[in-house]
Amino acid sequence: MDCRPFGKTGLRVSAVAFGCGRTGGLLIDGDMADRRLAVRKALDGGINWFDTAVAYGDGKSEAALGELLEEVPEDPYVSTKVTVDPARGDLPGQIEESLAGSLKRLRRSSVTVLQLHNRIDPAAGGKALDLEKVLGADGVADGLERVKEKGLARFIGLTALGDAAAAADAIASGRFDSAQVFYNLVNPSAARPMPADWTGQSLTGIIAAAQATETAVLAIRVLAGGIIALPKRPPRVSMMTKDTDPDVEEQKAASAFRALGKNYGSRPEVGIRFALSCPGISTVLVGIGAPAHVDTALKAAAAGPLPEAALARLEQVYAADFSVGA
Repeated sequence: MDCRPFGKTGLRVSAVAFGCGRTGGLLIDGDMADRRLAVRKALDGGINWFDTAVAYGDGKSEAALGELLEEVPEDPYVSTKVTVDPARGDLPGQIEESLAGSLKRLRRSSVTVLQLHNRIDPAAGGKALDLEKVLGADGVADGLERVKEKGLARFIGLTALGDAAAAADAIASGRFDSAQVFYNLVNPSAARPMPADWTGQSLTGIIAAAQATETAVLAIRVLAGGIIALPKRPPRVSMMTKDTDPDVEEQKAASAFRALGKNYGSRPEVGIRFALSCPGISTVLVGIGAPAHVDTALKAAAAGPLPEAALARLEQVYAADFSVGA
């Protein structure tokens, strides 16, 4: 397994990581035998990062991961997340309260990374936070830094969703060690400007801000919730980017795979390999729904980044807004 630097932390992390969220769902809905097999396959294959959150099954994912990792001799890196409610106030207090519950479920005294799970927008509303609530006095960054100072989290991070400019500004503050970044072959805009005819929420500037501050990037939604992995998307797919229609995303993925052909592996392998091709990404989070998904992730990691010919073909697809191969 290829290992990559994790930003400025000094850690070296496996190129692919085990995603414990709702999209894969194994640690929420799967049986214990499959969970054990998947974790064993991952560790044997060199995966050294497991990512979970309070929101995944209302703590079920954390509890399952805690039980599973207690059974193995290895001590992999573990990241979890906190969602704060701005209407409640006392954001640092909410962070400490949430992390206390996470550590209990995970059966750990600390986590490798604690990340903010809320979106970041120009104006706060609902669960979205503005920059003042993220970076201001007694805001999220202050609260995360306090748990870091107490040794409850080695490093701290955020989720770079919502408004791209606001998320990039939060990263540019240099106060975070990591950022979860939306990135896949249908929407790779977080890493680069897109051609004029491309359509989708532009996230351009986020990975550039991370590179400028040596903030580690955990690529999320590399299979677009199943839209990239499967010819027909799963019945329940939540869109994480703004103004994004699942039917359109499905059509775009189909166009990309018609253009690429079948020379680079299965659809999920190609999706993972595409994310591995981005030099600004520290690790690629793959949602695991079955032990076989670990095999797919390991196979993609072994194959490595897509070759230049495949990436050049995708550039043609983007320039034509996915009409190439249609």
